[in-house]
Amino acid sequence: DYAIKNKLYEVPKIDKKDIKVAIIGSGPGGLTCAADLAKAGLKVTIFEALHIPGGVLKYGIPEFRLPNEIVDIEIENLKKMGVEILVDKVIGRTFTIPQLMNEYGYKAVFIATGAGMPKFMGIPGEGLNGVMSANEFLTRVNLMYGFEFPFSDTPVGMGKKVATIGAGNTAMDASRVALRLGAEKSMIVYRRTEKESPARAEELHHAIEEGVEFHWLTNPVEIIGDEQGWVKGMKCIRMELGEPDESGRRSPVPIPGSEFFMEVDTIIYALGTKANPIIAQTTPGLKTNKWGYIEVSPETQMTSIPGVFAGGDIVTGAATVILAMGAGRKAAKGILKYLGLE
Repeated sequence: DYAIKNKLYEVPKIDKKDIKVAIIGSGPGGLTCAADLAKAGLKVTIFEALHIPGGVLKYGIPEFRLPNEIVDIEIENLKKMGVEILVDKVIGRTFTIPQLMNEYGYKAVFIATGAGMPKFMGIPGEGLNGVMSANEFLTRVNLMYGFEFPFSDTPVGMGKKVATIGAGNTAMDASRVALRLGAEKSMIVYRRTEKESPARAEELHHAIEEGVEFHWLTNPVEIIGDEQGWVKGMKCIRMELGEPDESGRRSPVPIPGSEFFMEVDTIIYALGTKANPIIAQTTPGLKTNKWGYIEVSPETQMTSIPGVFAGGDIVTGAATVILAMGAGRKAAKGILKYLGLE
């Protein structure tokens, strides 16, 4: 903060090289890799699918946890180092990786797209108005300023009684944002207990402190709508914990006859994400595992295709910003070694 306030950052002197590298995605992994490669003198271009760079740092993390100003300053510093950032570019649609390498002269590519496809439960009623993923909800708020509608283009579409399904860090973010947007009730609905919640202890503490309601050992089985197709509630069932499953946590088991109705008008799914298959489908020879995540060398982050590297959630599944940044740094070293520059 002190360095930002006093403008202490100076662009390092860089010996430029006529070698082009493409970074797909401008989240923490992509930005970190781009910075290290730019410092090494390479011509780096970041391709971002959204209209604003920053990835999950901008759309997924609320302003009260990570101010946009900090992310914007880091992005501006990258631009000062010569990094080109192209927005509204969906790799797999606008361009493919083979095109980037064979037609546009990129000598290496780093895939840092994250794993942004939300998971749903597959229960009746998920198509009703008022049901959305946490990704969509947070993007509408953080990136599109939906809370300023109609002065912004995209409304949030949130009601007064909000239920967030899941109990990880993203669920805590969504439930706390809902309160800030004026929800009368913001509830966490989770099929296990607080002890099994995957959220960090401090995130749980903040949510409790701010007034989020917690419905532990509760599982939705159906979403109920009104005549206009809007959510008016959920049919839920009480759960109890049985034997541990493969994750080591005790499995939730439904209690027969314990069904009840919960009145809500907005439902946010925060059950994690999975890999978007668009890059794998348009990149012949790119190996993925059974869950669709890209397989890489643990030493270099290189994929099954020479010169194509990957890191972050698209490799590991949903993880942390720090781990994605670490993968970006490791990939930069792998790329420099592959290009004979280290």
